[in-house]
Amino acid sequence: MFYPACASSQLYMKGKVMRHGMKHRKFSMTKSQRRALFANLTGALLSHEQIKITLPRAKELRTFADSMITLAKKGDLSSRRRAVSFLRDQEVVSKLFSILAERYKDRNGGYTRVLKAGIRYGDAADMAIIELVDRDTSAKGAKDIARVALEKAAEAEAEKSE
Repeated sequence: MFYPACASSQLYMKGKVMRHGMKHRKFSMTKSQRRALFANLTGALLSHEQIKITLPRAKELRTFADSMITLAKKGDLSSRRRAVSFLRDQEVVSKLFSILAERYKDRNGGYTRVLKAGIRYGDAADMAIIELVDRDTSAKGAKDIARVALEKAAEAEAEKSE
């Protein structure tokens, strides 16, 4: 049976067409753009342990972050290589396999929490805070705090030498 292009979407909406290959949301992006977006968001979540993004992106990000933590819990070389190929950041992967894998070794899934955070002022998009369940509260902004401390120490040393 032949369905015109407009009729096939109507049939899908009525439940007459199977959902093959429609697991994730598309977000009006190509596959490579989506993959890069979620790789970067996953890296940000794993390094800061809490980020604020739109609600649909947070719900999709859950699956990627949970699968990365599951890979880290396995701890073998193949899992590490898969994590590096997805995240493309060695610092995040080392934190994932050392700190986060140890933290969640007794938990069977459900490593992330999505909290609704109101709407965004500019376009009224639903916002959410996604965080790791047993997160380290000092992890968010830790790099910035360390950088500022180094700058202050260098400045004090420069004043001392003058």
